[in-house]
Amino acid sequence: MNVKLLMLTAITTVALLSSCGEKKQQSASVVEFKTVKVTKQNITLSSKYSATIRGRQDIEVYPQVSGTLQRLCVTEGQKVSKGQTLFIIDQVPYQAALNTAEAALKAAKAQEATAKLTYDSRKQLFDQQVVSEFDLQTAQNGLLTAKAQVAQAEAQVVNARNSLSYTVVKSPANGVVGTLPYRQGALVGPTIPQALTTVSDNNQMYVYFSINEANFLDLTRKAGSTEKAISAMPAVQLQLVDGSIYESTGTVESASGVVDRSTGSVQMRAVFNNPDHMLHSGSTGNVIMPVEYKNVLVAPAAGVVQIQDKHKVYVVDKDGVAHSRIVEILPQNNGKEFVITEGLTAGEEIVAEGASMVKEDQKVK
Repeated sequence: MNVKLLMLTAITTVALLSSCGEKKQQSASVVEFKTVKVTKQNITLSSKYSATIRGRQDIEVYPQVSGTLQRLCVTEGQKVSKGQTLFIIDQVPYQAALNTAEAALKAAKAQEATAKLTYDSRKQLFDQQVVSEFDLQTAQNGLLTAKAQVAQAEAQVVNARNSLSYTVVKSPANGVVGTLPYRQGALVGPTIPQALTTVSDNNQMYVYFSINEANFLDLTRKAGSTEKAISAMPAVQLQLVDGSIYESTGTVESASGVVDRSTGSVQMRAVFNNPDHMLHSGSTGNVIMPVEYKNVLVAPAAGVVQIQDKHKVYVVDKDGVAHSRIVEILPQNNGKEFVITEGLTAGEEIVAEGASMVKEDQKVK
């Protein structure tokens, strides 16, 4: 009797344990996930491009004459105006050359005056038939030679005066002075390996960036021409090297007419106002360009799983079972949402969060 009771108890216990196990297994197989039905929306996404910042004018200043650098009239980073004196080169030899040229001009003019007197005298004597035509022609040739010497001397004076003026090196434009690699006493000349300085006009800055040739071609095709595509481009932002966004937006002004074969990209140029001179020529950053997409399928980023170069989502069928599906997305995103170009249709339900934890054919709640 006790044996039968013991066996019945054991069978009951096994049945209960089996039932609990099945319940636990069934409970574990159904996992709760947030889902969403994908719909077509209008969305604005941003593309980021590496950029280089340049002054509207970055003019390297080289001396036009050789000599010892006598004086530096500016400091690095100083604002200068067009025509302002930057450097002075030793003027003594050039002043002496100008004095010599001016003296030679005076001598040439004196010779011209003497030749003129000789010619006038010979002409009177020729009119009186005292001298021959040969003598008159000789006097005229002497006068022409004297005039040529005067012209040559005048040219030498102009050249010497210009050389003297070149000893005062002036700013070619309004801007900011760059580095000053040469100091007082240095021997400089037109062939020096490094410029005396660079004057950068940074009231407005040019920001150069490149976009993919295919993307640019698509924009051009939609707009009808390159000019229309550029004019239709939205205002762009500039992300500085510290990650901050520059306070003013810029305007895309132009695109290069040549595709870079090594990168397959087209160089673009945007202009940014720089009233506070926060932007500096030679700096780098990122151009952020917003692009508006209309009537496109949008999926949450947390619902898209990336495996190497593929992207997949988990579509939940009417029975609540999740099936993976490969989709195509745009490379641009805002960090929260992706634009689905292929693989889904409007109204389908997908796992919206934690998609990387979903298993194939898993029942989800």
